[in-house]
Amino acid sequence: MGVGSIASAIVTGLCEDVGEPPQVVLSPRGQTRSSDLAARFRTVTIASTNQEVVDQSDVVVLCVLPHQAEEVLGQLAFRETRGVVSAMAGVHLTVLQNLVFPARYIARSVPAPAVATRSSVTPIYPSTEAARDLYDRLGGRLELANELAYEAVSAASATVEAYFHYLGAIADWLTLHGVGGTDARRYVAATFSNLSEEMDTTDVDFSALARAHTTEGGLNEQFAKHLTSKGALTAVGEGLDAVLARLSRT
Repeated sequence: MGVGSIASAIVTGLCEDVGEPPQVVLSPRGQTRSSDLAARFRTVTIASTNQEVVDQSDVVVLCVLPHQAEEVLGQLAFRETRGVVSAMAGVHLTVLQNLVFPARYIARSVPAPAVATRSSVTPIYPSTEAARDLYDRLGGRLELANELAYEAVSAASATVEAYFHYLGAIADWLTLHGVGGTDARRYVAATFSNLSEEMDTTDVDFSALARAHTTEGGLNEQFAKHLTSKGALTAVGEGLDAVLARLSRT
């Protein structure tokens, strides 16, 4: 419900290059994206109202903007046995329970755009059958034990922009030292893309990877020590604490 970029990614992951894609009923909200998805995938249809989405779906996925949640969901009638999976950041479980009452099977999730290619692991809390089934189709799920752990993972997802700024700073530094802008960005992108392939997402050890790329007294060690001495790594934790505090207040 609500058809923005994340909803589009979910639908794409469920339907693209899949032998038996599920039936998907889209909200009339976000007409352009809804029409595009319905044209691309034979099992996707567009409802005339949001209530029709709820009535025709075994699992309702909530993708509306958080500040629109009460306005949109407060007008709808849910059934007790309806599975509800929220992809709305910062809308706590107790709030969701009130908004979709009397529905009892409610989960929160943090899907990333990579669900479109089924290459993402999506955090969920609590672990309901509807949430497990949905995200197992989209690359897998990370089941969290409580809402604090869930909020912490949500906070960690806020580091993506900073990551790209970090890569951009490296590329910008290269351009200041005679490397063309396109070549600098291509080199940085290739370097970090190749590094990402070394990570086993089932049991990754970041410290071991760091050691594997470090020679005692070498250049990698020098740069890492410089960032540490300037408090860059400490600032990561402080920034995450601030994001988590904001999420806890909403």
